[in-house]
Amino acid sequence: MDGAIVTGSVDIRHVWSALGGDPALVGAVSEAVRPGVLDARLPVRDLARACVGACALAAAELAARRAGRAEVPGVRVDDGAVAAAFTSERHLRVGGREPVAFAPLSRLWRTADGWVRTHANYPHHRQRLLAALGAPGDVGALEAMLAGRSATEVEESVYAAGGLAVALRTPEQWAASGQAAALARRPLVERGRLDASPARVFTSPVPRSSSSPLLPAAGLRVLDLTRVLAGPVATRTLALLGADVLRVDPPGLPELPDQHADTGFGKRSAALDLTHHQEEFEELLRTADVVVTGYRPGALDRFGLTPAALAARRPGLVVARLSAWGADGPWAGRRGFDSLVQAATGIAVIEGAAGRPGALPAQALDHGTGYLLAAGVLRALTEQSYEGGGRYVRVALARTAAWLTGGPRPDGEDGTGNTARQAAGSGPEPWLAERDSRLGRLRYALPPVSFTGGPTDWARPPGPWGADTARWT
Repeated sequence: MDGAIVTGSVDIRHVWSALGGDPALVGAVSEAVRPGVLDARLPVRDLARACVGACALAAAELAARRAGRAEVPGVRVDDGAVAAAFTSERHLRVGGREPVAFAPLSRLWRTADGWVRTHANYPHHRQRLLAALGAPGDVGALEAMLAGRSATEVEESVYAAGGLAVALRTPEQWAASGQAAALARRPLVERGRLDASPARVFTSPVPRSSSSPLLPAAGLRVLDLTRVLAGPVATRTLALLGADVLRVDPPGLPELPDQHADTGFGKRSAALDLTHHQEEFEELLRTADVVVTGYRPGALDRFGLTPAALAARRPGLVVARLSAWGADGPWAGRRGFDSLVQAATGIAVIEGAAGRPGALPAQALDHGTGYLLAAGVLRALTEQSYEGGGRYVRVALARTAAWLTGGPRPDGEDGTGNTARQAAGSGPEPWLAERDSRLGRLRYALPPVSFTGGPTDWARPPGPWGADTARWT
């Protein structure tokens, strides 16, 4: 079996179907199309719009369910807001300072037979990369060394050392790989039941007064065990919608400060060593409604964090899992980031020019997959209110990449089947805001998830990483 995937259109109808939603509800979505944003050879703008639109529709559906309303609030998706959110890390300012983007060793390198993409933003990844290659940290020396080695040799030696490097592949080479074949057996969003627990009864109603926004996730407790970038985007979205989101990280692996500031809106952040403080985690799990994990498959199993093990201890739980390469296949256990998935799956070749690999105009696999994961959680909560049962939701960056590269490109119509309103192009300023925080004065991208009566900003700015206690408010 090769890695060909029948993906369907890159539009909201396809995403909503993957989420198990009622097709009739897509009519509640209107879209403001802004040609020119997120321009690429691949339909990145369509993917971004579809992921955000489906997430907003899932939020509106749950809001209507909780408020006892028969009609789902109208959803509006504006390409300008979506583009600003998909590049939120570029718009962030902390005390007027621009964020630190990719580290010097996180880049494409020429090899003897092609190109290799490395990722070394975190200090431990940088150390493992250099140790695997036996190289100094000097960029020039590393360039010379890599120029004499094959890309796949570098990929395998760095992976064996726990680092991150991926050989550039064409779409055809990726399609012939075992990992692409494994992904071909998986839907865009995997969903299923974990137990036969009774229907969910929401204990905290959505505010009904005209001055309060509809918060479909109000009163829900979300344990956030994710790191860069898709997982934190998903939980940031759940926080926007009213959830009490507590991000928990191991104390020895602090998040990059700017990454934390960008994705920490609406959340609290605590450091907790699960090896020595399992009882504290179990106390959090005892009253959690949702657990979101973003580590490679198997990495957290020793802590009893498989979906089945979690559901056994907390019946009725929604378990959402994100990975880079998918739940099975030869690469399932590998670490990965958006830029590496772009290189492996042929996206960098498609977007390249003049013999040099390129990149998408945003980390669209990360952001898009994050909104898919949040949408899956919201739909799971709605389904629980009717049918009961613990639920799992699973997504992967490489599966989102397959959808992006394999689907036909819509032309002239929006993804809802409605006529798209052509909006005037503009810069990101209408979708940026500023506020004070414990980190300093912040400039940030506003949330793109929008429905009638819903929230327009997060209730709280991010605080320092790991500064909160590991308990529910």
